[in-house]
Amino acid sequence: MRPWSTSTERELRCLLNEWDPVGVADLVPDEYDCMLAPLLGRLHGGAGRREIDAFLRRELEDHFGLGVPGVRSEAMAARVVAWWASAGPGGGAAGA
Repeated sequence: MRPWSTSTERELRCLLNEWDPVGVADLVPDEYDCMLAPLLGRLHGGAGRREIDAFLRRELEDHFGLGVPGVRSEAMAARVVAWWASAGPGGGAAGA
């Protein structure tokens, strides 16, 4: 499996900041750091797109207080899972 390292966290932070559902990543680059460990743990455990999407939706609603419509968590979940899988042999989960 893909190693969980500082560079892995940095890459995931970059993905989350590019997505930037709150719209503050330019001002607060660590805004989504609260999602790093939970996402990496899920990915390392074999989570697929649906589980990642469900996690992102819960975080946006419960932690950040955002309504989900228009946030495109499904697309972000697919991107995160693809990024994880592209890391190398056994790097991630299947898509569902």
